[in-house]
Amino acid sequence: MFFSANRLTGGYGGVNIIEDCSFNVDRGEIVSILGPNGAGKSTAMKAMLGILNLKNGDVNLDGKDITNFTTQDRIKQGISFVPQTKNIFTELTVEENLEMGAFINEENISSKIEEMYDLFPIIKEKKDQQAGELSGGQRQQVAISRALMTNPTVLMLDEPTAGVSPIIMDEIFQHVLNIKKQNIAILMVEQNARQALEISDRGYILVTGKNAYEGKGEYLLNDKEIRKAFLGG
Repeated sequence: MFFSANRLTGGYGGVNIIEDCSFNVDRGEIVSILGPNGAGKSTAMKAMLGILNLKNGDVNLDGKDITNFTTQDRIKQGISFVPQTKNIFTELTVEENLEMGAFINEENISSKIEEMYDLFPIIKEKKDQQAGELSGGQRQQVAISRALMTNPTVLMLDEPTAGVSPIIMDEIFQHVLNIKKQNIAILMVEQNARQALEISDRGYILVTGKNAYEGKGEYLLNDKEIRKAFLGG
């Protein structure tokens, strides 16, 4: 697999939040990490990004062990991350946000911005507007496009549809499908489990910080036990 995390164990203040968790995603693939609140989904993503110090486990990107890389160095290797909150510069314009996203990709910034405008037409309309004035769905599109400005090979999304309406959620998921076509490996933490699995190639379900289930999106959607426990019937 292009990006993999193996047997991750770690947490905060000596308490393990995740234990023996493993995940992997290939280029051109969408993989969702699902589970109830407090299951350790976002913590697992932070561990893969290097924000959380691990007690055990390793992280590999394109055959390279990056376990001991700093977060900044992982980003330089091709990983980009969109946090759930505080993911844009609210005082800057949309276009200035995109320019800030190009901090490690200083060549061809203009052409990359135009590429983002093609991918997210609504933000082109708002390019001179302060990002803090945008709707929740528009902000999320700015956040994702800013993350893509680094030309990542791995895109990590933490709750990309949090707090948006069902219509906007569908729009964001369609954007994620479009990004997949660029041969980017997409790893996504989501609370909207059913909808996430509908667009995911594969998924992992965490329970109390451990891998409980994993499989193809279609399998997880159609498993009666999983549907009853995690997908609302």
